[in-house]
Amino acid sequence: MSGTLAIIGGTGLTELPGLTISAAHDIQTPFGAPSAPVLEGELNGLRVLFIARHGHPHKIPPHQVNYRANLWALQKLYATDVIAVNAVGGISKNMKPGTLISPAQIIDYSFGRESTIFDGEFAPLSHIDFSFPYTETLRAELVRSAAKVDQKVINGGVYGVSQGPRLETAAEIFRMERDGCDIVGMTGMPEACLARELKLNFASLGLVVNSAAGKGASAITLKDIDDHLSAGMQRVRLILSQLVVDFYQS
Repeated sequence: MSGTLAIIGGTGLTELPGLTISAAHDIQTPFGAPSAPVLEGELNGLRVLFIARHGHPHKIPPHQVNYRANLWALQKLYATDVIAVNAVGGISKNMKPGTLISPAQIIDYSFGRESTIFDGEFAPLSHIDFSFPYTETLRAELVRSAAKVDQKVINGGVYGVSQGPRLETAAEIFRMERDGCDIVGMTGMPEACLARELKLNFASLGLVVNSAAGKGASAITLKDIDDHLSAGMQRVRLILSQLVVDFYQS
């Protein structure tokens, strides 16, 4: 692929180890300040942009992330392709903690978030085709790169986006399951639709860190989530390191 790859780090990935930083860009956008400076540097000797979705240190709750500013800042620095890392809960039976997934679809249950640049002020009212919210070629590249480092990423599935910051009730999860959701998280939207509006290729790498409410044998604890985050993010970093190489060679 040609262009520049950007990575949005979520919970558990506020830094990108191995990134040799050449610049930290404090960009002011038409939508205010991004969550954190956009880091520009090299990973495996290749140019990468990185931004911590929740800030660094991790402090911004999902419903208060300035998604518009984050995506706009990445595009301003010439990003063409974006990988969003998401910590999620597992709904489907095969979505056990530790599972990696690149979802193909989204159902948005969030509300009240600034979700468009076509707001009549920054840009005139317009509409995007969002039938297929993720870029299939980028998702395929992600899955192939994972396989090269012996990591399995499930290709496909539906990401249900909840409001947060609280975790969901069991009834809400059962509803999402009936709707066809495989995973649940709090940050999948409006990132995906803003990327489409800004003409950025976009894919998600989801790490299942807990069984969703009512789906596990015991109550959800933050310790269990942190344990799965710690172990899983090592695998995520391995995949991203390989993806950078494959991205610029393809």
